[in-house]
Amino acid sequence: MKTAVVLIFAACVAVACATECDTLTRLKIKAQWSRAYSSGSDREHFAQALWRAIFAQAPEARSLFTRVGGDDTTSPKFIAHAERVLAGLDIAINMLDQPEALKAELDHLHKQHVERHIPDSYFTVFRSALGHVLPAQLGRCYDREAWKACYNVIADAIRGH
Repeated sequence: MKTAVVLIFAACVAVACATECDTLTRLKIKAQWSRAYSSGSDREHFAQALWRAIFAQAPEARSLFTRVGGDDTTSPKFIAHAERVLAGLDIAINMLDQPEALKAELDHLHKQHVERHIPDSYFTVFRSALGHVLPAQLGRCYDREAWKACYNVIADAIRGH
């Protein structure tokens, strides 16, 4: 009997710990993103930190950004590009609780990424970079598992998986 209770308890804990990008998690991500992405010069600094983290993990990725000055993340040309990329992510995150609109946005982003021949591996790099920059912005409020789950929803759709 005790073994059965322990097994049921363990199963309940496992289910509770498994984070999915459900409605509540999506709302949490939207709130955390709004706080982290901020506005004005804070938004610019966030973008620069994110891209520095991306290029630190995958220096070869700079070659995808030669047209927009990827060799200098502080250049106005690259900052404008970085903010355009994050604006797309911002739209996707803010539509997490609007399935039809989210699908339309992710379909649009999918086409853009296919045209630019973005390798799947860079979505993992991007997620990892977010995993370094977001906690610096959010502190103890950052929910790594929630971000992983919802980022995967966005990235998988953009990649077409």
